[in-house]
Amino acid sequence: MSDIKFPVIQEKTNCTCSSTAAQSETTIPDLKQSFVSGCLDTPAGRLPQVSSTLERQDRWGSIKARWGVGRMEYKVDPGLYALGMPDDKSLVFVSANYKMSFDLLRQALTGRSGWILVLDTQGINVWCASGKGTFGTEELIKRIESSSLKIIVSHRKLILPQLGAPGVAAHRVKKISSFNVQYGPVRAEDLPAYLDAGFKATAEMRTKTFTFKERAVLIPIELVEAMKAFLIIAAVFFIISGIGGPLGFWANAMNFGLFAVLALLCAVIGGAVLNPLLLPYIPGRAFSIKGFSIGIVIALILLCLRDINLSLLPGKIEAMAWLLIIPAMAGYLAMNFTGCSTYTSLSGVKREMRWALPLEMACGAAGIVMWISALLIS
Repeated sequence: MSDIKFPVIQEKTNCTCSSTAAQSETTIPDLKQSFVSGCLDTPAGRLPQVSSTLERQDRWGSIKARWGVGRMEYKVDPGLYALGMPDDKSLVFVSANYKMSFDLLRQALTGRSGWILVLDTQGINVWCASGKGTFGTEELIKRIESSSLKIIVSHRKLILPQLGAPGVAAHRVKKISSFNVQYGPVRAEDLPAYLDAGFKATAEMRTKTFTFKERAVLIPIELVEAMKAFLIIAAVFFIISGIGGPLGFWANAMNFGLFAVLALLCAVIGGAVLNPLLLPYIPGRAFSIKGFSIGIVIALILLCLRDINLSLLPGKIEAMAWLLIIPAMAGYLAMNFTGCSTYTSLSGVKREMRWALPLEMACGAAGIVMWISALLIS
């Protein structure tokens, strides 16, 4: 196969599968996916063609996924895609079928043509999927075969994202499929510079950062999940405060209930928002300790605003209750970011969970008991 030029069909509405013998054995991604801009005829059949330009619906889809809307269904069909107008000598880039990963890759290759081999990672990004094993050796080998990649390209080189390395045994891929695995930079945006430098990565390209912006984009989905639980818990606290206080239901609820709702909301914000934003500046290495620290500060501020009468026993018990509940919640939510950071390990996270989760549960349970006790003896 030498200097083969594949004919391109630009109109998406004309993308119907051609009846070739090769295609009957090849798994073809759906040609009618919304982001597919055309079709490309190849020896393996007619493949979907995509552009490096993201449309408004692509960007809107990413925004929704960040906020947890359809997150687990935000994926593309696994298989081979043509970026621009590639030929048999064009490079092959490997990605996950999480659409945001796919979009970041094609967007980074503006003005270039190539092939994108999408693995079935069940809609999970490259880094997480490599840890779970779905962005792995077996899936890569399977996808090379099912896409008929060997008859489409004349070379035997694959460019994988560096964060996919933990899941892929390059020597096994070479032995079984004859394709050589080469790892590109950590960030897709560095691919052009990496390619122009002759497949050489700088130290910066090999370093996974965890900047303020990178931490901030993780907040929405964690906040949405936390708010679901918050709405239920806050409603329970509000009702209990109305029933258990010394006055009538609404008088109790407006006094104890509203403060409880505010305190729980601040705990959520502390653990799911302030913790990732301030992560490098909060003392302690364990994420639970960082969350506890934020929670204690929040509790002290709220108690000052509450102006509890600490000379009375109910006031002392209520204050102690919130000094337990808020840090426990903030510490628990803070631990959700352990899998996203660059300075945690699986063994370290497991070790932290063994002592942190029981501690958070004990503090939370003790705090709730003390809070209810404060209501009953007020």
